[in-house]
Formats: sequence, structure tokens, C-alpha cells
Amino acid sequence: MKEYEQYVSPFSTRYASREMQYLFSADMKFKTWRRLWIALAKGEKQLGLPISDGQIAELEAHGEEINYEVAEARERECRHDVMSHVYAYGVQCPSAKGVIHLGATSCYVGDNTDLIIMREGLQLVRRKLIGVLGLLADFAARYREMPALAYTHLQPAQLTTVGKRATLWMNELLYDLQEVEYRLDKLEMRGIKGTTGTQASFMELFEGDEEKVRALDRFVCEAMGFSSSVAVSGQTYSRKIDYQVCSALSGIAQSAMKFANDLRLLQNFKEMEEPFEKQQIGSSAMPYKRNPMRSERICALARYVISDALNPAMTAGTQWFERTLDDSANKRIAVAEAFLGVDAILNILLNVCDGLVVYPRVVEQRVRRELPFMATENIMMHAVKKGGDRQDLHERLRQHSMAASRVVKEQGGENDLIERVCADPAFGISREEAEALLQPERFVGRAPQQVSEFLKEQIQPILKANPDCLGKKTELSV
Repeated sequence: MKEYEQYVSPFSTRYASREMQYLFSADMKFKTWRRLWIALAKGEKQLGLPISDGQIAELEAHGEEINYEVAEARERECRHDVMSHVYAYGVQCPSAKGVIHLGATSCYVGDNTDLIIMREGLQLVRRKLIGVLGLLADFAARYREMPALAYTHLQPAQLTTVGKRATLWMNELLYDLQEVEYRLDKLEMRGIKGTTGTQASFMELFEGDEEKVRALDRFVCEAMGFSSSVAVSGQTYSRKIDYQVCSALSGIAQSAMKFANDLRLLQNFKEMEEPFEKQQIGSSAMPYKRNPMRSERICALARYVISDALNPAMTAGTQWFERTLDDSANKRIAVAEAFLGVDAILNILLNVCDGLVVYPRVVEQRVRRELPFMATENIMMHAVKKGGDRQDLHERLRQHSMAASRVVKEQGGENDLIERVCADPAFGISREEAEALLQPERFVGRAPQQVSEFLKEQIQPILKANPDCLGKKTELSV
């Protein structure tokens, strides 16, 4: 079949949502072009140019009906996408064809549409980010008090709680949400700037009336839902904006990769798992395997998005003077796929965070194996209070710890440090006293309180203000 004989992006078939795919579709682009042409004509009419109500009505009547065949045939002749669509629109609107794109350059529709699409894309990303935060908030609250090993250098260090670790993942995503919201707040239209950004063509149309040119710029911006346009531009808006937006998306990818890598390690430890469906196959060769394939996919897509953010950085730095066209082919791919990639990542995050599995007995077992080493200072202080010599006790603990470590590492045995301490008369500690000192809850510090404070002060206000972003389910294609 013909559909199997050409390359199709995996973002379309496997990863990105239909909603995000539509934002970067031809239909979205060309309908937005027509909305911009309608807004331009309306503004020019309002400011005194000879454009009739009938012409506006004709443009509006066909704003959603793209005659693709006409545009494609025309582009094969003129080799210019914007002019081919100006022509196709004019075929549908014969009385208004003379006022379509009046005074504008191609970047009027091209660049403004890109900014509109990025705004819509960031809003979708924002909604999904909040959805992920909502799921992790529930998880963190549920496990706020469960002691777990904390690591530095991937070596057991002290104790934390399962819920506290979740707040670390959330805090990264919270930074990303703040960055997305900042970008949305600062995003401006290119507006009507003309061929090299001087608005010369509009000055000609309005016979040198600068206020009318400024008013037209404001009118178009407001019509498209923006409060302002960029202060200055060349032919295009600064490609640094693409870089800033893609950098925000890269930040989300970084946070997601951190979460997914942690979960992959925890799944290896058998402390936690991502969801695993009843009919899911983990390995073609090993039927028993439960591979963290969703977390691995997050990491794979995250690497792509992080590296993709270099594209707009290089494009921004290589624009000559008012504009060169070597940006176009690159940004068509780079910006779209950064959004599609992050959308895919967030879809998987929503799916994974909605079904995280914790194995409390394994978590506790791993804590118990390491806790005697972590409790040595507490044991020493307890023995000192009973009259022991601090320096002598410290040396004895060092020797007992080394011996217990050899049992674990060289013999594969259990940690017997506590038995050694209790058997040493220098400590004067009974087994019951030792057990009381080894309660894991005594070693988590303020972790449970930190979870409660973080959720109350940082997360709950966001969730309360955005209830429509919560409770969304995602189904993965594969």
C-alpha cells in the first residue's frame, strides 16, 4: 500500500497527541494565514483604506475553506508558498482578491502564524505539565512518611522518604512550568513591520500617517489575541525567540529524563515500578522481564529534544542583517519537533505518574540493610551518655563497621553490625535499646514536613487555580 512506501514521522504515528499535531499541521497554518489576512483587511478598512464590507464578508466566508488543490498547483508554477495561497484565496474571493495581503510581506503571515502556533503549543504544554504535577502531588502526599534510602554518588547516604523524593521531581517540573508561563507572558506578535522591518509599505498606503500605521499594528495584534508586537524587527521576528521557547521545552525534557532515570534505577532496586499492563510483553526472549520501557522512551525522546534546542540557537546566530532564508527549512522541522517531542514526553509522564507502583516491603528491607551504618553516630552518642569514652567507642565502631561490611560484600551475608555492637560490653547497649535507636522514622529529618509544606505552599495554589488541567488520562499508542 502506498502509505507504507514513504517516510512518516514517528511523532505522527506513535508519540505526539492529535491536538499537538494539529497545531503544526498545514490546516492550522493556512487557516491562520487567512485569519491574519482578514484582520489586516479589517484594520486597513477601519483606518480609511477603500475596502468594503462586502469584501470583508467574502474573505470571512471562505476563511476556513482552504482550496488546497488550487494553491498547490499555483505553487508549482510560482515557487512561492505565500503567493500561491494569496492566489488561491483570491480565486474563492474574486471581489476581495485585490485587498488580500495588502502592504504585507510574506513574514506577515509566516512569522505571525509561527508565533501564534508557539503560543498555542505552550498553552497545551502548560496544561499537561500541571496535570503531571497533580498526579505527583497525590503520590507525594500518599508516601510523605515512608522512609527510603537516599543516595549521593549512587551510594546509600542517609534516609529520605518516598514522598520527599517525589517532590524533587516536582520541583524540577515546577521550574519548567514557571519558565513556560514566563515565555507565554513575554511572547509578542511580529505585527505589521514590512519587508525589512521599517513599515515603509504601510507608510505608503497611509500616505505617511505614522499614527495610522501604529494603530494598524495594534489592531492586528489585538485581533489575534496579543497585547503587543515586538518593538523592532528586521524582516522576521528575532530567531532568538525560537531559541528561548525551545530552551523552555528542553528544560521539560531535562526534568523528565531525571525522573525517568530515577525510576529506572528504582525499578532495578525493585522499590518502585512504572505501570505494567496485564498483556504487556517485557522481552521477546525473556518472558519474566518487566522492562521500564515507558521511562526508557521518555529518556530517548528527551535526548532528542535537548539536542534539538541547538538548532534555533545556531539559526539565531547565523541570521545576516535583516534576514536570510537559511532559517526557514531548519525552523520548520526544529521548532515543530521540539513541541511534538515534549508533548510525547508529557503524554508518557501522565500515563506513568497515574500508575506508579511502590513495594513498601522492599523499600523497608533495603533501609534495614543500610540503617545500622547510618545509625553509628546515634549509637555512639547513646553509649557516651551511659558513661562510655567517645574516642574509644568511635574506634570500636569503625572496626565493627569494617567487619560487618566484609560480611556483606565478601560473604554475601546480612549486615550484623548491631549484633557486634550489642555483644561489645564497651557500649553497654541491649538489643532492645539498639532496636529503639534503629527506627527508620528517626532518620528522615523533616522530610515529611517538607513534603506537606511544599505541596501546600508551591503546588496546591497552582492546582486549585487550574482544575481543568487535572484528571486527564492518556492512552499510549505503543
